[in-house]
Amino acid sequence: MAFDIDMIKGIYGKFEARVTAAREITGKPLTLAEKILYTHLWDGKATTAYTRGKDYVDFAPDRIACQDATAQMALLQFMQAGKKRVAVPTTVHCDHLIQAREGASKDLQYALNNSNEVFNFLESVSNKYGIGFWKPGAGIIHQVVLENYAFPGGMMIGTDSHTVNAGGLGMVAIGVGGADAVDVMAGMAWELKFPKLIGVKLTGKLSGWTAPKDVILKVAGIVTAKGGTGAIVEYFGEGATGMSCTGKGTICNMGAEIGATTSTFGYDESMERYLRATDRSDVADAANEIKEHLTGDPEVYANPEQYFDQVIEINLSELSPLLNGPFTPDLSTAVGSDMTAKANENEWPLKVEWGLIGSCTNSSYEDLSRAASIAQQAIDKGITMKSELGINPGSEKVRYTADRDGILEVFEKLDAKIFTNACGPCIGQWARYKDPKNAPKNSIIHSFNRNFAKRADGNPNTHAFVASPEMVAAIALSGRLDFNPMKDTLINKDGQEVMLDEPTGWELPPKGFEVKEDGYLAPTADGSGVKIVVADDSERLQLLTPFTPLGNKINGAKLLIKAYGKCTTDHISMAGPWLRYRGHLDNISNNCLIGAVNAFGKKTNFIKNQLDGEFGGVPDVARKYKAAGIHTIVVGDHNYGEGSSREHAAMEPRHLGVAAVIVKSFARIHETNLKKQGMLGLTFATESDYDLIQEDDTFNFIGLNEFTPGKPLTIEAVHADGSKDTIVANHTYNQGQIDWYKEGSALNLIKKQNA
Repeated sequence: MAFDIDMIKGIYGKFEARVTAAREITGKPLTLAEKILYTHLWDGKATTAYTRGKDYVDFAPDRIACQDATAQMALLQFMQAGKKRVAVPTTVHCDHLIQAREGASKDLQYALNNSNEVFNFLESVSNKYGIGFWKPGAGIIHQVVLENYAFPGGMMIGTDSHTVNAGGLGMVAIGVGGADAVDVMAGMAWELKFPKLIGVKLTGKLSGWTAPKDVILKVAGIVTAKGGTGAIVEYFGEGATGMSCTGKGTICNMGAEIGATTSTFGYDESMERYLRATDRSDVADAANEIKEHLTGDPEVYANPEQYFDQVIEINLSELSPLLNGPFTPDLSTAVGSDMTAKANENEWPLKVEWGLIGSCTNSSYEDLSRAASIAQQAIDKGITMKSELGINPGSEKVRYTADRDGILEVFEKLDAKIFTNACGPCIGQWARYKDPKNAPKNSIIHSFNRNFAKRADGNPNTHAFVASPEMVAAIALSGRLDFNPMKDTLINKDGQEVMLDEPTGWELPPKGFEVKEDGYLAPTADGSGVKIVVADDSERLQLLTPFTPLGNKINGAKLLIKAYGKCTTDHISMAGPWLRYRGHLDNISNNCLIGAVNAFGKKTNFIKNQLDGEFGGVPDVARKYKAAGIHTIVVGDHNYGEGSSREHAAMEPRHLGVAAVIVKSFARIHETNLKKQGMLGLTFATESDYDLIQEDDTFNFIGLNEFTPGKPLTIEAVHADGSKDTIVANHTYNQGQIDWYKEGSALNLIKKQNA
């Protein structure tokens, strides 16, 4: 039986009436995304037809999911909200704080020894406030959500950008910052600008070496890393219905890599099969009663150009396997095509040192079984593994079942390391090097979602390429980035040339899923007696102090850093070893913007302190400005804040005295996170004004007392020689968000309203 089945049935009971109301008010057939959005309006049935990309709308999500790294700050904020219990079903999943080192059991024990204070805090807060808790080792949040909580037609938010994975089961699931989650936990509406719609029509059928992963790698190459910003991507067509549910999840998961608000698929038989296989026949039965409403209207899919803002068509029968990378998820190269020339031209190492299979993107039973079919061929044909191999199962249910069926044993025969059911190398939790900064140039291939510099192992010289699990296995066998298993041969132990056969696998385990201990702890019915302890001298946890409003007079603010080029949340607030401080705002702030490249000098973590003319690290200089009572400004390029949903990338600058971030364009989640923390997130009205900013600039905000929706702000940039430039900055603040700014943060406003 499913979790929260009564809630799901209640949603389905209102679904048809709300879809009908939405059709009437919009006067047209609806996409699936529109159906889910309009059925989850905070005010109930639709009374307004919203304008895509313009109107801010209040929604009522069905549930919330948090992972341990982001849950700490989210729950620390919720503790200030004055509520006795979360208002909607919420879960916490401990998957980020487990480092990949020696293998599953030792690594899990190491994590328990080193992060026990944090795990105990999360468990006690969960128990007190009615939150479901998934223990360390239970699995990666998004795989566990897909197996237990995702349901067709639902709306979920999660404090991780890859919450979008649940679109594989027909949800609108959206990654947010912790403050957004706190709103919903506290029983308030969740605000989102009504998304634009991108339709992806899939024709044909996947076969051979081509996998669902290749679909999103292709889309990323077409749309680019920022092309999906502000949009929901909806997949449809015969190619979509012919794909497995977990394959759909993979595609939706990596939609975060094109900046999409989320991605989704219409309910179909593969979703029904997955629901029944994961002990949720009750959800499948309920969904079947309204299944015509759990997908886009037929007119939409017949004439998609009339209903989507952009339409992309991909013939799966013609799609080739792809490798995306390095350093960005949207640089696509067809396997075996021109990789040799491309690598030589760009000086990418062709030798592959590691192959990594798993992460929240590709850690299902199907993924492991298809990769294992390649590994089994290596054993049968006498091929020696040329690269090291690591495996991260997605959940204890997947791990136990794969172990029962002999899948993990196949990998172990090739000396692969089976890591814990956790994120591991995908988020920088990989003890690969003792000194990552001075580690050698090398290439790795993985089935993860992100491949930014330093992302996996902290080494800026690691060139990471993204591929399907089966392609990772094949290329790891060969040890070469330009190996094409569809054409090239390998030399076995006997000196014979052999070719790999096409991968095979199972959509679902033939003998069904099985697990002994899934790692779930239900909260107590009454948590009023649960005590939460945070030691005053803790390095890992720190109770929050409310931010002070910045006010309507910001003058004499100094430039902190002008970030050059790509500046993701990994650059603003690194993961890896810094994850240990995610619950301690002051300590984690010591990594603030240390990965951003300073436009002046092109170095990282090396900026000028205008107070004394000396140069130092970004957090150190920021603290000196803060101690002197001086606000600072951060300037950035396009798609600033791309990547993870981590709100630390907004909270750290706020904590260190940054008043405004002015960029050419924002990634959606990061812009919202800045607003939530009571900061100014602004964009240059004239992009070339970025070039006007000089190293010794001081900023005065003109007319901030007239901060209103739709009215640009004027900023005076005073240069060291006394000359000035006037910069016009646009913003997307509505009145409610301006109220967050005036109160110092959205949380301050919540507390005021609750009081």
